[in-house]
Amino acid sequence: MTENAAGLTAELLAVALEAADRAGTLLRDGRPADLGVAATKTSPIDVVTEMDIAAEKLITGFLAERRPHDGLLGEEGASTEGTSGVRWVIDPIDGTVNYLYGLPSWAVSIAAEIDGEAVVGVVAAPMRGETYRAVRGEGAFAGGRRLEVRPAPAGGLAQALIGTGFGYLTARRAAQAEVLRTLLPEVRDIRRGGSAAIDLCDVACGRLDGYYERGLNPWDFAAGALIAREAGALTGGRPGAPESGELTVAAAPGLFEVLRGRLEELGAWHD
Repeated sequence: MTENAAGLTAELLAVALEAADRAGTLLRDGRPADLGVAATKTSPIDVVTEMDIAAEKLITGFLAERRPHDGLLGEEGASTEGTSGVRWVIDPIDGTVNYLYGLPSWAVSIAAEIDGEAVVGVVAAPMRGETYRAVRGEGAFAGGRRLEVRPAPAGGLAQALIGTGFGYLTARRAAQAEVLRTLLPEVRDIRRGGSAAIDLCDVACGRLDGYYERGLNPWDFAAGALIAREAGALTGGRPGAPESGELTVAAAPGLFEVLRGRLEELGAWHD
């Protein structure tokens, strides 16, 4: 990495960390006791709260102030073309249903892309008291701790703890349940946390052996997938493809190939 490039990524990381911290503080300390649903997205159970909207407004306003020429892609509608070659991909609350119900597994996810490739990722999980971060080629960290994936289990899938998630459309959930029905007896166990960003960071931290999900959007995985890769994980979608809405998979080398292959056999990439 050139000195100019290193200086740019350092600046982007500092901006992402401050934006995530501000939004996380707002969400943690400002959550109203009577928090309700402000709108729905793909289905009546795919919800937006007033705090999603407030947090995205805070983040986009901060980024516009600090990096006015950058582009933006945000879950709650923020989308602007920039002129700098940098685009921010933001999810103000990843795990909105958890947040709505007062469950702790939610996060602020912010990634910076240069020419379409993620170079900085920050996932702030205020209720965990942890913020995960990565710069491409420089490793992944939580505070002062360098993150490393758990080595692939000697017993393969049979000894693997796998995270996943489910979509909000009825047909998709039914198909995902069928995949899980077959996969569950083949693994150590399944976890469903409710935040893709946190699940990916849990792979990076060694708290999960692997993770997969169909139906994610770029803001769900942009930061978390970079953090997982920088901690030593492999990430991708179907064989030969990157992670996408079709399928996102993350796991340590040795397990990744097995998990992705099994998901391909099970048709986890389609409804």
